[in-house]
Amino acid sequence: MQTRTVQSRMDTEQSMSAPTGSDADAWWRSAVVYQIYPRSFSDLSGDGVGDLAGIIDKLGYLELLGVDAVWLSPIMRSPMADHGYDVSDPRDIDPLFGDLATFDELVRSAHDRDIRVTMDLVPNHTSDQHPWFTDALRSGPGSAARARYIFADGRGPDGSTPPNNWTSVFGGSAWSRIRESDGTPGQWYLHLFAPEQPDLNWENPEVLADLQATMRFWLDRGVDGFRIDVAHGMAKPEGLPDMAESVEILRHTDDDPRFNNEGVHDIHRSIRSVMDEYPGTFNVGEVWVSSPEEFAKYVRSDELHLGFNFALATVDFDAAQIREAVDTSLAATASVGAVPTWTLSNHDVPREVSRYAPDGDLATGISRARAMIMFELALPGTAFIYNGAELGLPDVDLPDDALVDPVWENSGYTDRGRDGCRVPLPWEGDEPPFGFSSTGDTWLPMPAAWRPLTVEAQLEDIYSTLSLYRQAIELRYARLEFSGDTVQWYGAPDGCLAFRRPGGLICALNASDQPVPLPPGQILLVSTPLEKGLLAPNAAAWLV
Repeated sequence: MQTRTVQSRMDTEQSMSAPTGSDADAWWRSAVVYQIYPRSFSDLSGDGVGDLAGIIDKLGYLELLGVDAVWLSPIMRSPMADHGYDVSDPRDIDPLFGDLATFDELVRSAHDRDIRVTMDLVPNHTSDQHPWFTDALRSGPGSAARARYIFADGRGPDGSTPPNNWTSVFGGSAWSRIRESDGTPGQWYLHLFAPEQPDLNWENPEVLADLQATMRFWLDRGVDGFRIDVAHGMAKPEGLPDMAESVEILRHTDDDPRFNNEGVHDIHRSIRSVMDEYPGTFNVGEVWVSSPEEFAKYVRSDELHLGFNFALATVDFDAAQIREAVDTSLAATASVGAVPTWTLSNHDVPREVSRYAPDGDLATGISRARAMIMFELALPGTAFIYNGAELGLPDVDLPDDALVDPVWENSGYTDRGRDGCRVPLPWEGDEPPFGFSSTGDTWLPMPAAWRPLTVEAQLEDIYSTLSLYRQAIELRYARLEFSGDTVQWYGAPDGCLAFRRPGGLICALNASDQPVPLPPGQILLVSTPLEKGLLAPNAAAWLV
C-alpha cells in the first residue's frame, strides 16, 4: 500500500470536526474538488480529445485556482459508447487518454502541488466488450458466465417480449435480446443505460470481489478516492417487477424499482470496508433520490463518505427554492452525522450560466452563476466545481451532426443529450481551438464566441469570473470565519437570502430584481459591484 504524504492547506488553516480519524485524514470534509471531464480539458497529443498529458500540463493552473483535489471522469479502457462509462477493462487506462505510466506521473505531479486525485468507478455495469460479457454471450442460459449479469427469458410463447417493462435511462427498452451461439433468438439482458452497458448482477459474489480488486489496484497507485457512478443503482428488486407506469428517461423517484433498492446499502458497506484500509481517502456517490430520508441512508458512517444530492444543481435561481434545498440537505446529512456536498453543475446537467439565463440572456446567467458560486462556497461541507464553470462557460447549441451523446440516438433524436455542457475548454488565443488542442478538429466543436472567456483573457482581468473563483476559494481557506457545520438564517428582503456561519461569515444573496441593503459587517467579497452601497440584483456578498 502506498504511503500518502500529500497535505492539504486545510490541515493547518482550518480545523473541521471529524467523527473518526485525524483531521488530516478528513481533509475531504470541507474540500474544494474540481471535476475534470478529460475529453474536454486539455489535449496535448493533438488528436482533438483531451488526455492525461494535457491534465499534467495544466496542473499549474489548478494550483493557481486553489482547489484541493480533482475528480477525473472515466479514463479506464473503454470502447467509448458512452464516453468511458462503458468500461471494458477497469484496471487499465484507455489509450485515448494515455497509459498507466502517464497516470502515475499525473498522481505524483498533482501530489507535489498538494492536489489530490480521485477518479470514477462504474460498478453498475460494464461494456459489452468486457471479457465477462463476451464470455456470457458464448455461454448458454444458466451458465456461470451469464450469472455475472442479469439475463432472463422473454415473456410470451416465443419469448419475444422483454422480461419486464423497464425503460433505459437513455431511452427505449432497458432490455436487449441476444442471439444464442446456434443463431436462434435467445435470452434478454438488462441495461439501464445504453445497450452497450449491460448491468452486472450484484447478487453474484464475483462482482463484488472484482470491484474490490479494482479499488485496491488504483488506491495502491496513490489515488485519493472515487466518485461512484449510479451509486443508487446496482441492487435490483427480487423478481424484477414491472414499473407501475413507464416513466420518462431521467425522472428519478424513490418508488422506481430500477433504483434505490435496499440491498444497495450492503454493497456500499462492502465498498467502504476497502476505503477504510486506506486512511485519508474518500468516496462520493452519484445518488439520485427524492427524499432527504432516503438520501441520508447513503451517507451513514459505514457507507459513502459523501453523496451528491444535486439540490443546488436542479433548483431555479429562486430564494425560496434555494433555501429549501439547503435546509433539506443540511437536515439529511446532520441526521446521520455526515458532511453535506454541494455542486452547481456537472457533465450530466446544463451549465449554471445557461440554466440561470432567462430567455437566453447569458449576461444575467453569468451574474447569477457568479452569485451562486459564492453562495455554494459559503456553505459548510464539500464543494465540487465542474471544469469550465470558473470561466462562466454556457452550454453550446451544437448542430445536429455534431452530437455524439448516446442519448441523442437512443431517444430517437428527440433528446439532444449532454454534449452542450461538454464542449472543450478555451485556454488562450483568439479563435478555436483556443489552445485546447493543436488541431481545430476537436471532438466537439468550440464556438468562436468564447474568445473573451479564455483562461488567458480572464487571468488578465481582475473582475473576470475566473478571478472571482480564485479570490473566493482563497478566502474560504484563509479565513477562520468559514468554520462550523451549520448555518443561521437572517431575516432578508423578499427574494433574498442571508445566513451566518458559526465562525462569523455572513453570506447575502439577492435573487430579486431590485438592489437591497446589505447586512451589517465588513465586506470581504462581492460577485458584482455594489449599486450606491446596495447589493445589486443577481449578486452575492460575503461579510464579517
